[in-house]
Amino acid sequence: MASAPDVPAPKAETGSDLPSKQRLRWAAFWRTVTLVDRKKVAPGRAVRNAIGVALPLGAGYLLGSLPAGLIVCLGALNVCFTDGDDPYRQRARRMLLGTLLVGAAVSTGALCGGNAALAIAIAGVWAFAAGMVVSISQSATDLGVVTLVTLIVFSAQPMEPHRALSAGLLAMGGGLFQTLLALALWPIQRYEPERRTLANLFEELARAAESPAAATEAPSASAQATEAHTTLAALGANHTVEAERYLSLLNQAERMRLSLLLLARLRVRIGREKEGGDEIAALDRFFELCSRILGAIGSSLRTNESHVDPQTESLDQIDALAEALRTSQSHVDSEILSALTRDALYQVDALAGQLRSSVELAAHATPAGLAEFERKQSQTPWTLRLRGGLATLRANLTLESAAFRHAVRLAVCVALGDGIGRAVSWQRTYWLPMTVAIVLKPDFSATFSRGVLRTVGTLAGLAFATALFHVVSATVMTQIVLIALLTFVLRSLGPANFGILTAAVSAMVVLLIGLTGVSAKDVIAARAVNSIAGGALALAAYWLWPTWERYRVNDNVARLLDAYRDYFRAISQAYLKPDAPPAELDSARQAARLARSNLEASADRLSAEPYASQLAALNDLLASSHRLVHALMALEAGLYQSKFAMPRDAFRTFSHDVERTLYFLAASLRGSAIHPGDLPDLREDHHKLVRSGDSHVERYALVNTETDRVTNSLNTLREQIIGWPS
Repeated sequence: MASAPDVPAPKAETGSDLPSKQRLRWAAFWRTVTLVDRKKVAPGRAVRNAIGVALPLGAGYLLGSLPAGLIVCLGALNVCFTDGDDPYRQRARRMLLGTLLVGAAVSTGALCGGNAALAIAIAGVWAFAAGMVVSISQSATDLGVVTLVTLIVFSAQPMEPHRALSAGLLAMGGGLFQTLLALALWPIQRYEPERRTLANLFEELARAAESPAAATEAPSASAQATEAHTTLAALGANHTVEAERYLSLLNQAERMRLSLLLLARLRVRIGREKEGGDEIAALDRFFELCSRILGAIGSSLRTNESHVDPQTESLDQIDALAEALRTSQSHVDSEILSALTRDALYQVDALAGQLRSSVELAAHATPAGLAEFERKQSQTPWTLRLRGGLATLRANLTLESAAFRHAVRLAVCVALGDGIGRAVSWQRTYWLPMTVAIVLKPDFSATFSRGVLRTVGTLAGLAFATALFHVVSATVMTQIVLIALLTFVLRSLGPANFGILTAAVSAMVVLLIGLTGVSAKDVIAARAVNSIAGGALALAAYWLWPTWERYRVNDNVARLLDAYRDYFRAISQAYLKPDAPPAELDSARQAARLARSNLEASADRLSAEPYASQLAALNDLLASSHRLVHALMALEAGLYQSKFAMPRDAFRTFSHDVERTLYFLAASLRGSAIHPGDLPDLREDHHKLVRSGDSHVERYALVNTETDRVTNSLNTLREQIIGWPS
């Protein structure tokens, strides 16, 4: 691409409306502080976590080894925070990793606790690592915080080497016990409601294709589409491959719903111009094939078994019908009929691409499809995996990364808090850096709300613990029962409100330390003072750098599109000029990975802010952009997995128009005005590309397939960005 198109200069973001909205933001903040999110309440998981924490304590007491039981209990308590309701394999892998890291944190903290300088340095390094894993996933973030807190707690309990190693093994035993409970009591397969509502939508679309609604009737599948949007709204902040696959299916279904409606109207108008012609027969056959494919997709989603693989023949027939319409349109004498046929052909082409995408998505949504997807991913070089953790971390090792900046901030604050705690004469000062680790988050909104909730929750929990010691008999078995009940509360209601979580944890800590014979009065006072000091330090660190994510989202999305444009240009140049240096490809891929990671982090931060009007649109856009980058990486992989073939002029044209599309969309997000007519017709470019070479040549076949996915994804992105909320 020689030069960028002439586009008006992007508008600067001034943020001048900040003061006028301050009151609304504070009102929204207090609403988030007091609100309990019912969708996050998980009593079933809380029951098994409470059992996993209480049983080791009870066994240790009955066997006369309460200190050992207490360490096993702490291991189980920390690992229970990595428990979840995700698929069996993912949960097992995460909890086992959590068990190993918790054991390592216990041993490391106990070994280095006697050396203040070494302990502070290790805490700082561990905090940096915990901050960096924010770029990978929320599960990795939670695991980093849990292990950091464990390290800080046990660094205040220095032990001899053999005792430190024994303590680590005991903590791992508690984690393994909690893991076994989580895997043994696996309740139901996840995403069942999402699959069912998508099945309803696709089956209704199949009926709509079989008998299109009249113009006087309501659009088909309206109720099913509304239900699907409501049900899948909970997946908004979930960036797993499975969740994004369901969101992509919903996006494709919405686009097909509109295309079917418009095509039905075009069929009626063509029938008025030429009754009984070849065009009408082709469109009727097209609707029949659409209904068959959509029904198979719905059945696959409903039964969780693949019914879409045999639809290849139907898709081939649709391509043949499109060619027949294209030939018919070129031989039509009537200008009106020619225009109507051309519009119908455009909708048929769009629907064909959407159907192919939906068939592929539905095939990978079944257990067999997921297994096949994982198998292919494991065979791909780690640098080309979309979800590669190491690759994501490497891409985020720069000050341009939000995760890297958070990691530096967290490391400095934890080390500073640990140093302050060791320098003052307060009791149990390890709660100061521990509070910093819990409160400090990548965004101001979450940090501030957690800081307030941490302070209020701590005081409430300590008051509750004080009342318990005055009202309830303080026997060991009574304390164990109360610890089990508090575990249930913090794991059931804690994810729904951080204040409840903090209150439950504060009361539980008093009870746990009380089992060691320490005075409850001393524990309560020390925890209150250090928690307030740690919360104040975290708030002060972020008060110096307040940022509202909503004013950065547009630029973050534009940067993602720019990065994908550069990545696609590097790939296309490698096809057109085989001697292009591979280093350009590697750096372009890294930049694209960094931009994606930053945008996902931006979406998570935006979700914590009040009045985030862009959030729903951003989550839909993320799902479409991930589908685009999957196709781009498949194109890059094809460079190494297919034999060289002479480049085609049609591919050069297609590449140029893809870059123009991405450029215009990014410019639109930066404030430049664009209209749909400004953007090239990628679907027509793709048809010319397909007809320009021998599809039996391996490289041509791969390029034809992946550029179809690129076209479909970019057309979806175009619609989403043109309708982007201001």
